[in-house]
Amino acid sequence: MADRAARKIEGDVEEASALVARPRLLRQLRESRERTVLLCAPSGYGKSVLLDQWAAEDPRPFLTILVGAHHNDAAGLVTALVEAFAAVEPLAPDVADALAAPQPDIERVVLPRLARALAERERPVVVALDEVERLESPDSLAVVATLAEHLAGGSQLAMASRTEPAVHLARLRANRRLLELRREDLTMTKAECGALIDGLGVPIRPRQLDALLVRTEGWPAALYLAGSTLGAAGDPGAAIAQFAGDDRRVVDYIREELLFSVSPRRLDFLLRASLLERLSGPVCDAVLEREDSATVLRDLSRSNMLVIPLDRRDEWFRFHPLLREMLQAELRRSDLGAERDLHLRASAWWEAAGDWDLAIGHAVAAGDTARAGALLWAAVPEYMTRGRNASLVAWLERLGEAAVATSPGLSLTATWAQLTLGCGPVAEHWAAVSRRLVEAEPPSEYRVSLEAGLALVDGALARDGAGAMRAAVVPARALLPDENPWHTVCCLLDGVGLLLEGEREGARAQLADGARRGSVGAPNLQALCLAQLAMLAAEEGAWDDAERDVARARAQIDRTGIGEYPMSALAFAVAAHVRATRGAVDAAAADLATAVRLLEQLDAFAPWYEVETRIMLARAAARLGDPQAARAMLDRASREIALTGDGTLLDRWLAETEERLERQAESAAGQLTVAELRILRQLPSHLSFPQIAAASHLSPNTVKTHVRSIYGKFGVSSRQDAIEHARRAGLLDAPPSVPT
Repeated sequence: MADRAARKIEGDVEEASALVARPRLLRQLRESRERTVLLCAPSGYGKSVLLDQWAAEDPRPFLTILVGAHHNDAAGLVTALVEAFAAVEPLAPDVADALAAPQPDIERVVLPRLARALAERERPVVVALDEVERLESPDSLAVVATLAEHLAGGSQLAMASRTEPAVHLARLRANRRLLELRREDLTMTKAECGALIDGLGVPIRPRQLDALLVRTEGWPAALYLAGSTLGAAGDPGAAIAQFAGDDRRVVDYIREELLFSVSPRRLDFLLRASLLERLSGPVCDAVLEREDSATVLRDLSRSNMLVIPLDRRDEWFRFHPLLREMLQAELRRSDLGAERDLHLRASAWWEAAGDWDLAIGHAVAAGDTARAGALLWAAVPEYMTRGRNASLVAWLERLGEAAVATSPGLSLTATWAQLTLGCGPVAEHWAAVSRRLVEAEPPSEYRVSLEAGLALVDGALARDGAGAMRAAVVPARALLPDENPWHTVCCLLDGVGLLLEGEREGARAQLADGARRGSVGAPNLQALCLAQLAMLAAEEGAWDDAERDVARARAQIDRTGIGEYPMSALAFAVAAHVRATRGAVDAAAADLATAVRLLEQLDAFAPWYEVETRIMLARAAARLGDPQAARAMLDRASREIALTGDGTLLDRWLAETEERLERQAESAAGQLTVAELRILRQLPSHLSFPQIAAASHLSPNTVKTHVRSIYGKFGVSSRQDAIEHARRAGLLDAPPSVPT
């Protein structure tokens, strides 16, 4: 029954494909000058239909032979050729005469006569051999090779095959006498896919067509199978999403068209290897416990079993998604125990290869919570610092809270994932869960790593002040080897603690070391270290250094795409403060808006972090002439600063910023427009008003108008008086001191 169903589907596919014009392929075939053309792809890619369409457009006679098992007798194949040529321009009689012997001498008599007869012909033809994969005998393949070598000028040999025929294709390629159209060429484009679906009378939207193309990867047979089910579906979008390799019609088609002739040993290989997303000889040998996987993969790829090469060296492969899904469904029905063991071996192999995604994925698929927890915790530094926190959250959600609560590695991973999202209370909940579970762990390197991670959680949240922050780093540093990526966190927390305690040089050394360590492996932590260094430089009036550190931090954020992490709020706030001070008003305003948006996403996070960020934002807003926003930030910081413990520097920064706002309130600084602020920043320079106009891309009259407005709002009548008023209001820095 399944065999008949598959044959019907194959016929339906060809009939539907015949309705789809493929001009890009037909143009290649019409314009080809190569003596031999090979259409090589798995079943269902429309090879026979394309030959028919080519024949309909080409003025030359097409001599089409559908190859069958009987053509493995070379005499039978030559006879078929003689009969085909007879209808156009008969071959020399001695070819047929050579076949009359009881045992024709194919190599020494038949083939030389056939070669001579082909070369003597005058009328160009196309000899089309369909289903060449059926030819296995060396003598019959020699007949095909003779056709390829000796067809007269203007004639072509066209072969359609599911596998690569053994007829010295390498030599034909080297001599540029071979045109090849393979699976990737015969894959349907979006337009061709749409034409096929339209031909089936199924109306679907463009996005649904895109989804269908992704699911089928342009395989015409799969497109037909999917399209034929959409007509009866009430919701085509849902039907496309559910279409997979375990669909009964897909299973029947693949089983009969692709797997029918596969040996039991090779079928076992396919079933078990289907659990792997990417295939290579070494990984398949390790997971399937065999030694010939590289050869099997190469053979399967060349036999067009929908095993697709990923490189030109035959090292890496993948299954077509529908074939993989079908095989996985078959494996699942056959032996669940084997599936789990395969996943565990695959997880171990990918862990050794350093691919966390695949190692974790196989551990989760195997249902091994302990292994998944250990792998996820080991992967946290890379995921957390490279903008992939969403991957950690997705793995944890897939496992479920119940599983996370039973594993010290999973619960500590959840802790750091929530810290990265700025969710303090949830992070503390999972840290408490992990701490209880770690206490039950036997002594091991794994436990040491977990204990260090828990210590750093305490340091990051720093609920008890800067001293406690630094104290939490001490055990973590003692537990971790020097090359461990968590040392970047240690440097950041130790540096922040020293800075808050007023130990500038020690802070600078730690933060610089953190920025160095994080430059490659932890871009988000490097950005935070650089932001702290920029604050330190600004505190000392070293604005060139502050501007350099801010530029490095922002460049790292932009390069790695971590700008949407709430933890990046401080870096944007410091950038806004420094850029506003340096007169880059527009850039400062953009950074300020981003920092405010990210800050709002934090939930009871580390008090030191939120207070630092709000103070920097208040200073930036004050510089940008928005005292109301600055006051709102300071009010929040004033309420939160009590939670920071012993951060004396924050108390001083808060007081200084409040004093600056009071001075600004006494002046008319808050009435300046953004355009006037831009001009004000340039008044202390040596530039004349016309030069300021040129530098600002404004007209001299516009600059004069802004300057008069500034004078009026400040109640002054000269450039120098305006500068001094702006400095008293905190809108401009004091002039650098002159050494005596």
